[in-house]
Amino acid sequence: MLLDAGPLGLLTHRKGVAEADACREWLRNGLNGGFTYHVPEIADYEVRRELLRAGKSLGITRLDAFIAAEPARYLPITTGVMRQAAEFWADARRRGQPTAPDPALDADAILAAQAAVLDAVTGSVIIATTNVAHLGRFVPAEHWNRIAP
Repeated sequence: MLLDAGPLGLLTHRKGVAEADACREWLRNGLNGGFTYHVPEIADYEVRRELLRAGKSLGITRLDAFIAAEPARYLPITTGVMRQAAEFWADARRRGQPTAPDPALDADAILAAQAAVLDAVTGSVIIATTNVAHLGRFVPAEHWNRIAP
C-alpha cells in the first residue's frame, strides 16, 4: 500500500489531533494485520516541503522516524516512474481530465506512476489517500479510512 500525502501528513501531527490519532491507529492496525506501507518519494516531498515552510521541525522528525523504521518503506522516483507519469499526464489531458494545471509538475501523475510501477512487480497495490478522484483515474485508490486492516 502506498501512502499519499494526506495520510502521510496526518502521521506527522502531534498526538491529540483526532484525525491524526485515527490515522495512526489505522496504520498500527494495518501493520499488526500484515500490511506493508510504502512512502513514495513524491508524497514525502509534498509533506516535507509544507512542514519546512511551516517550521514544523517535530513533524519532520516524525516523518523521518516513520521512514527510518522500515528503510524499504521509502520508494524513490526512478526513470521508469517518470516515464509512466508522463504517459498518465498526457493521457489525462487528451481525455480532458487533468489532475493539475498544465505547467504544474503534477504530483498525482507521479504518485500514480509509482503505484503502477510497484504494481507491475507485486501485482497488488492500492494508494491510501484523501484524493481518490484524481488518483483513481490511473490506479486503485481508496480513502485511507475505508481500507480495512
